[in-house]
Amino acid sequence: MGYKKIKNMNLNIFKNKRILVTGGTGSFGQKFTEIILKKTDIKSLIIYSRDEMKQYFMSQKFNNTKVKFLTGDVRDKERLHSSMDSVDYVVHAAATKIVPAAEFNPTECVKTNIIGAMNVIEACKNNNIKKVVALSTDKASNPINFYGATKLASDKLFIASNNFNSNNRCKFSVVRYGNVMGSRGSIIPFFLELKSNKKKYLITDKRMTRFMITLDQGVDLVLNVFQDMHGGEIYVKKIPSMNIIDILKSIDSNPKIKIIGIRPGEKLHEQMIGEEDSSFTYEYKDFYKIIPNILSTSNSKKMVKNGKKVKKNFVYNSLNNKEYMDIKYLSKWINKNKETFL
Repeated sequence: MGYKKIKNMNLNIFKNKRILVTGGTGSFGQKFTEIILKKTDIKSLIIYSRDEMKQYFMSQKFNNTKVKFLTGDVRDKERLHSSMDSVDYVVHAAATKIVPAAEFNPTECVKTNIIGAMNVIEACKNNNIKKVVALSTDKASNPINFYGATKLASDKLFIASNNFNSNNRCKFSVVRYGNVMGSRGSIIPFFLELKSNKKKYLITDKRMTRFMITLDQGVDLVLNVFQDMHGGEIYVKKIPSMNIIDILKSIDSNPKIKIIGIRPGEKLHEQMIGEEDSSFTYEYKDFYKIIPNILSTSNSKKMVKNGKKVKKNFVYNSLNNKEYMDIKYLSKWINKNKETFL
């Protein structure tokens, strides 16, 4: 099974708007820049990141006067505040995200994923930003690793900020999705590198499953959330799952495998909505929406709209997912896109 694009998006909300993306030189930021320039008539796009070399290469790639680059870290509250002057919308994509690295460097992970989130929230409030969308991960649902725990804390900070927002001028929502196909540090480029070096493929556990999403789909969801959000929602895209061996077979039909065991902080199956969230979760054609249970109910009807309440004890994980991607589809996608992430 392949992908469904979100239809009927109203992109007019971005016309003549200033947008800032934290961590904007990463995989998401690069794709977001490509799509926002192609599909909308923004006034400017500010790429805020701490790697000036990546900014240089990105400026050469896009060569567009609407794209501005600011060097800074989400750990730096003062720099964030000054960078958001006159900005309308913010996408928070900056994160420390490598699971094993977070296990061995927990304080650094806290500084970026939790304190950084607090700095972004404060800077957005102080600059009267209209809407903020924070990117999250499937690892934030029932986390067992340090990275997931910090992202869960980050999610809760963004959602709770709608409660302490004078006149509700700045609205915060969260987007949660799974393994981004072809992104830096993900499994597909890793397998392709092993193949090119003619090495055995390292597999942690043959039973492992993962959610699969393209960068295009991730960006589409974020753009749609800006249109739909009232502040406080967590959006979860409906995406297919895939078994780790099937992912490998889409690259090599006869792979030589070495089982190395599950790494520190790694799950056998990923989860995006847990049973504890089922009482507040609504289903839509292309996504699920978790309504905040800590906010006043004044906006609840507006948030729910035409959503259908999920069943009691509903769980959305990569094992029980109704949609699975087939090997043929992924193999075709890799052959078409591998030059973009190698």
